[in-house]
Amino acid sequence: MGKVTVRKILKMKGSRRIVMITAYDYPTARIVDEAGVDMILVGDSLAMVVLGHESTLQARLEDMVRHTEAVARARPRAMVVGDMPFGSYEPSSTRAVESAIALARAGAEAVKLEGGSEYVDRVRAIVNAGIPVVGHIGLTPQRYLALGGYRMQGRSEAEARELVRSAVELEAAGAFALVIEYTSPDVARSITDKLSIPTICIGSGPHCDGQVLVLHDVIGLARESPPFAKRYRDAWSLILEAVKEYASDVRSGRFPGQS
Repeated sequence: MGKVTVRKILKMKGSRRIVMITAYDYPTARIVDEAGVDMILVGDSLAMVVLGHESTLQARLEDMVRHTEAVARARPRAMVVGDMPFGSYEPSSTRAVESAIALARAGAEAVKLEGGSEYVDRVRAIVNAGIPVVGHIGLTPQRYLALGGYRMQGRSEAEARELVRSAVELEAAGAFALVIEYTSPDVARSITDKLSIPTICIGSGPHCDGQVLVLHDVIGLARESPPFAKRYRDAWSLILEAVKEYASDVRSGRFPGQS
């Protein structure tokens, strides 16, 4: 279907489920793109699954730029979305635009930022600068300290109303898609039905226009996975056995063998 663009993503709403997955480097970008995904998220989850930190708060803008560059070098058909890390947009709209420009120059074809109504001005400023924006509401991992941990959002009527309000305001500010993380399925369905832009769920049930997961959860390389993730393969065991076999061959002399 050719290169995935903002216009193509918008047309998928109501007609075709959107597939998004994370990738953080050149080889994984090539793999997920060959698999036919629609969007590649260079997620700030790299702080945890690639760099070994305890949360996403440790991801820095320079980390995101470097990994976005690596993914973009794969020249994927899928859209490359660069995550805006903690501290890269909160201080001001000016800071947000500067950070988004850095990611765009690194190869991001859109950026994603966490937060609802409180960051509408940041979204509007980035869009006005010519960079497409994916919003992100519900469980926002960069704010897990304020949220009291990684807990489901939208359980109370007040929380649900606030999520819907944020979604509507983010669309009005120019976001072309919205990630909804770890909310009740009913809330995600209400938001999806209300918006004209696509919604992409992670842990929020089946009623969104698409789904996103962390690659390391999908292939079994994550240290810990959230309850809503699904592991499709056990790459940990595959790699472990390959390296064990290599080590055994070296120690026994089977590798590299006799010349």
